[in-house]
Amino acid sequence: MIITDFSAVCNLGESPEEIFNNACRGVLREFRIDAKLPVISDENYNLRCNRILLHCVNRLKDKIDLLIGKYGKKRVGIVIANANTGIDEFEDSENPEHIKIGNPAEFLKKILGLEGFYCAVSTACSSGIKVFSTAERLLENDICDAVIAGGCDGLSRLPIAGFSALEVVSETRSIPFSKNRSGMNISEAGALFVLEKEGKGIKVLSTGETSDAYHASTPEPEGIEAARAMELALSNAGLKADDIDYVNLHGTGTKANDLMEANAIYKVFADKVPVSATKPLTGHCLGAAASIETALCCAMLEYNPENYLLPHIYDGQYDNSLPKIRLAKKGKKLSKIQNVMCTAFGFGGTNAVIILGK
Repeated sequence: MIITDFSAVCNLGESPEEIFNNACRGVLREFRIDAKLPVISDENYNLRCNRILLHCVNRLKDKIDLLIGKYGKKRVGIVIANANTGIDEFEDSENPEHIKIGNPAEFLKKILGLEGFYCAVSTACSSGIKVFSTAERLLENDICDAVIAGGCDGLSRLPIAGFSALEVVSETRSIPFSKNRSGMNISEAGALFVLEKEGKGIKVLSTGETSDAYHASTPEPEGIEAARAMELALSNAGLKADDIDYVNLHGTGTKANDLMEANAIYKVFADKVPVSATKPLTGHCLGAAASIETALCCAMLEYNPENYLLPHIYDGQYDNSLPKIRLAKKGKKLSKIQNVMCTAFGFGGTNAVIILGK
């Protein structure tokens, strides 16, 4: 499966290249999209998450038109990750369409005039990677010839209140894997990927998925199933751990997640592969988190002739009670970047990993 085009928007910029360049420079911005988002006239779909999604669609319009012309309206599928849809808008509108988890996918199908398969994926923070495994099954089983997949989420009062009740929201910028870490920062983003069986672009080498069945909101501390998801992705790609040049971590900055993830990374890679969490830069974008982080990994492969690594931005005071993993410093370059991994771990113990290659 090939990513033949992609787009993204978040607090760091309006395109994957701009977002990547700002991330490499360690640019720190408020956790809200500043871009002017397009207007939606249909009240059933006039949601912030859909305006974020439409921004990404507009950047891909020429490519999408070519897809529809090539494959037809019934053969282009849609798979969209989301967590909140229009829960804030619903409080005022009381329109039940606004809280349908499939609203963004339905909106995209309607505005593009498509007539085939569409669905939503909502598995907490792993959603943005699980859209790729769903898309792959659609292509492999000849349900679609191409899939438009990705994720979108806008800032919402409900998850902020929920995470605050769990006491995992930091009042300052998140510093994953620091001994001083105190939680996450909630943000918003959107990213969209055009996926085809063949073509020129970035290869989706594999995905790996497992479940903890441990706790509703706390990850299993040893990272056993998280590590197994990474190992499954490596196996499915026919790769070994030392074939991976970089890993983008879930890295929320919470006590429980960082413990689990450090354990999982160390089980698979020890301290031999550079890793970083980009949530201190983009914030935690919930249903779109893994989508924007996958877009950053794509940009690393696509717009990075000098082979810069995405940096791990924190206070430099590593929590020595965790296994020592190799956090990438700002300005670090490699001689080559061929294969990269992105991880995502969500509530309920849902684990998803994707490996991308040039």
